[in-house]
Amino acid sequence: MGKARPKREARAGHRVSWRLGRVLLSIVLAVLMLAALTVLSLRWFNPPTTAFMLEASAAALWHGEHNYRTRYQWVPLEEISPQTALAVIASEDQQFPFHAGFDFKSIREAVRAHERGGKLRGASTISQQVAKNLFLWSGASFVRKGLEAVFTVMIEAFWPKERILEMYLNIAQFGRGIYGVQAAARAFFHKDAARLNSAEGALLAAALPNPELYRIDAPSRFVLSQRERILKQMANLGGPAYLNVIEPP
Repeated sequence: MGKARPKREARAGHRVSWRLGRVLLSIVLAVLMLAALTVLSLRWFNPPTTAFMLEASAAALWHGEHNYRTRYQWVPLEEISPQTALAVIASEDQQFPFHAGFDFKSIREAVRAHERGGKLRGASTISQQVAKNLFLWSGASFVRKGLEAVFTVMIEAFWPKERILEMYLNIAQFGRGIYGVQAAARAFFHKDAARLNSAEGALLAAALPNPELYRIDAPSRFVLSQRERILKQMANLGGPAYLNVIEPP
């Protein structure tokens, strides 16, 4: 009798663990299903805001910056100058038309450069940046990078490349409280995104790595040098015709 009780208790413990595991698995699957449905719906519906916009607004409110406002105006890809779209690809992700969300070659090169003593640079694709800006938060952590990878896989699975590019051009930050190329074009050049030329598009792209430090309205020598580098990369890619790989004419 004395030996039977520990066995019964062990079996009861296993049953509790098994039920708890099932509950946790069900929760994870439900969350993934909800995330997948959200990503799928955004193939056709434009987001009214993003996680990054909400985070910035909350931070401004927390610090008592009552004059802060978000400038964000969605425009379809057809109403964004091809030069600006190309400038962003040339600056941020030249393999964008060809990868499935992750540029493993750039990741390897970044790791090797860091191992040689260089500064660790980012190797995020446009798809990864859409996932981060749209759904997640700023800062670096393994949890956020893991979630970013999950959302990136969903985005690449559910959206065509032109939708991913359209989303990025509309939600990327170009200045404090300024999101999307239409808001940036109006704020800095007093024109619509459709009328931006190559130099203006390249200047916008030059600010993307750190839009609150790299000023478009008062560009530093470094920002201007980055603009010239991006213009050369745009020419190397063959000009706006490069976009035909993403969105055939």
